Amino acid sequence: MWRIWAKALGEKSGKSDREADIIAGIRTFIFIQLIVTNCFIVAGNIRHWNDAHMEKSLKEPKEFVNLC
Repeated sequence: MWRIWAKALGEKSGKSDREADIIAGIRTFIFIQLIVTNCFIVAGNIRHWNDAHMEKSLKEPKEFVNLC
C-alpha cells in the first residue's frame, strides 16, 4: 500500500529507498496539510454563505416595545 501511495505522490526521489520513503512522508504531510486547509476554507464559506442577506435585514428599523 505504501508503494502505491508513494507512486501516487509523484516520481521517486532520493538516492536510496530510505531517502525516497522520507521524501514520500514529507509529501504526504504537505498533502494532508493542503486537504485540511481546504476543508477550513470550505467550512468558512458555508458558515458565511448568507451573511449579506443577514446584514441587510439587521440594518432595517425594528419596532421597539416599551416594557415600562
